[in-house]
Amino acid sequence: MNLSYRSTHTHGSRTARFIPLMKSLRDQGRDVISLAIGEPDMDTPADIIAATQDALSRQETRYSDIAGLPVLREALARRFDGCGPESIVIFNGSKQALYTTFQVICDPGDEVIVPIPCWVSFPEQIALAGGLPVFVPTCDHQLDINAIATAVTDKTRAILVNSPNNPTGAVYPAKTLQQVAKLAMDHNLFLIADEAYDVFVYDSRTPVSLWDFPEVRDRLILIRSFSKHYAMTGFRVGYAVAPPDAAGAMVRIHSQITGNVCTFSQYGALSALQMDEAGLIQQRNHLEQNRNLALECMDDLFPCICPGGAFYLFPDVRGHLQKGETADDFSLRILEKTGVMVAPGTDFGMDGHVRICFAVPEIQLKEAFRRIRSVL
Repeated sequence: MNLSYRSTHTHGSRTARFIPLMKSLRDQGRDVISLAIGEPDMDTPADIIAATQDALSRQETRYSDIAGLPVLREALARRFDGCGPESIVIFNGSKQALYTTFQVICDPGDEVIVPIPCWVSFPEQIALAGGLPVFVPTCDHQLDINAIATAVTDKTRAILVNSPNNPTGAVYPAKTLQQVAKLAMDHNLFLIADEAYDVFVYDSRTPVSLWDFPEVRDRLILIRSFSKHYAMTGFRVGYAVAPPDAAGAMVRIHSQITGNVCTFSQYGALSALQMDEAGLIQQRNHLEQNRNLALECMDDLFPCICPGGAFYLFPDVRGHLQKGETADDFSLRILEKTGVMVAPGTDFGMDGHVRICFAVPEIQLKEAFRRIRSVL
């Protein structure tokens, strides 16, 4: 019996593979420091845990609205000027929101412009929708508007923007986002904005969202998540903000895949929205300090563009590659010799680099770089 072409030509998530690998190595007694998994090191806030437990005690364990709890959608809509709850759809994390977005906008052969390096799931999700990812290089991790414009064809359906960026931590300025918005309007394209890290912007910068440009909201699908902001990765709650017709299409597809998102998890998410912003500010400040520490520890080891957001470094390791070695080989060598796990840049479409997550305790960050330096 043959499996479908789709299933045999889809790669599993390259970053997700580190979770069982890390567990396996630790079960073998290895002292592993993981800088490969994009997960905050903080505990889920107590108020969110309490609200989730309270929802369970009230038996909020049944089916709920497929588009998401009305009270949660209304609370989210109030955060986006001019938006109503009919434009909000709750998903099982931002990953499912993105998957459904491509299912809604792509027909077979449609093209989606994807600046690289990029998050590992973008090209696979586009392909699963029958679309074609069109990769456009960035310049010092910033968008190259001319290159994006050149990549537009009569098959182009959308431009994908991820800021703050995974894996580089790049933050795109308002002027660049405005140029991308104009391109989308000029060519009648969708704009997809992955803003999973939107609150983690450093150096006193003011976060800029594509939502800040009202003229593109009729073609903008914006994706965010509770996972990174509130250390709720296991809750699996993300959401999309989209024009009402696109949101309605998302709900129809969502209804055939999972139905509603876990009901009591959504009450935890609602509690997160009601929390004082001081906790988020404190977490952002902590991550900025970790970024500075990581750059200091790395210093003359690897060239690295300072990330303006998210919680990743994306250094150039080509100066330490042995003859014929790739970033995958380098990452494996570092893991075997030091017990430090980093993600190879090939996973993100750029060999010769690695992604290092600095959202770990300070003592682990220092020790990880000490081990790497001792080998290199």
